[in-house]
Amino acid sequence: MSERKRRRFGRVRQLPSGRWQARYPGPDGQLRAAPYTFEREADADRWLGEVETDLRRGDWTDPDAGRIPLGLYAKAWIEERPGLAVRTVELYEGLLRNHIDPYLGDVMLADLSPAKVRRWRKDRLDECGPVTVAKAYRLLKAIMNTALLDDKLIKMNPCTIKGGGKEDSPERPTATIEQALAAADAMQPRYRLMVLLATFASLRFAKMVGLQRGDFDLDAGLVYVRRQAVQTNGGKIVVTGPKSEAGKRRVVVPAFLVPEIRTHLRTYVKPGDEAWVFLGPKGARPTRNNFHKVWNKARTAAGIPSLHLHDLRHTGNTLAAETGATLRELMDRMGHASTRAALIYLHAREERGQAIAAGINAMVTRATRKTRRGGKGHAKGTGQVGVQK
Repeated sequence: MSERKRRRFGRVRQLPSGRWQARYPGPDGQLRAAPYTFEREADADRWLGEVETDLRRGDWTDPDAGRIPLGLYAKAWIEERPGLAVRTVELYEGLLRNHIDPYLGDVMLADLSPAKVRRWRKDRLDECGPVTVAKAYRLLKAIMNTALLDDKLIKMNPCTIKGGGKEDSPERPTATIEQALAAADAMQPRYRLMVLLATFASLRFAKMVGLQRGDFDLDAGLVYVRRQAVQTNGGKIVVTGPKSEAGKRRVVVPAFLVPEIRTHLRTYVKPGDEAWVFLGPKGARPTRNNFHKVWNKARTAAGIPSLHLHDLRHTGNTLAAETGATLRELMDRMGHASTRAALIYLHAREERGQAIAAGINAMVTRATRKTRRGGKGHAKGTGQVGVQK
């Protein structure tokens, strides 16, 4: 049917079905139809008014711009992220490959609705763990945010589920001082220091594998975290900087660790500041798989068979907190502070670092004396592992 009247902006006409169609000229002069029809002419008029307002404000989004398959856009999104860590890239690619692309990859960005996202998330929760689904949802939401805010391809982000990206991971256990020392005693000697640094300096595995001789200032009791050695899914070890500026830090170690470090450097590390601190018996860098075999034997011997190496960081962080360290000081020691916060509290870190390390050292000394009085050396653990609060 023909249009009934001329309008200041856009056109409305009644279709043979009796419903109403709205059309309007875009910035390029091309006439575009509304994505759906209207039951009443007044509804079509109101919709045109909203489009005109968006055009005037510069908020208009070309409806054809979002005709890009989500899978194709998501792949490019990952490739174009600057500065992503190797393991983060692998995580994103895995989430896309296994949880997003097979189910939503062919959906156009403009057609991805909140209802489709809710259904996708529900189906994923029926098939796999909630932590994985939360990670996949956060990735999808970030991708759609870029499509909305940076590329102006969609009108709204369809990821609107409150708490959809929240991970409710189960609490991990923490070891006692006695259990941590028992695990160190049970390790192969060349890896003993890794257990001690993980516990009492709160270092991650990749950070320890990335340590070089020159990263230690033992006269000052310091270890400098300058790089990490990350193992890819293919087994290759890639040396990069920490993921954030906060990760580049110096950690004051407890005094009892200094002779342990000196012994390790003298026994297992080649001369030169760039010599790797941790190498296997044949000179290869430790990987997650071969180290896990060594760690598994040690933790079993220490009576803590369920404890992960990463859990020792929780022990160290808990000990640091018990010395009276503030939240900011803990974040700084752990490498979790933002760049801005790290700069603001740099002076406090320098003043309090020695106190935190001294407090940990005193607790270890008391625990060691207690076990020695028992005449049995370091305790091998009770099998009971405390839970971090």
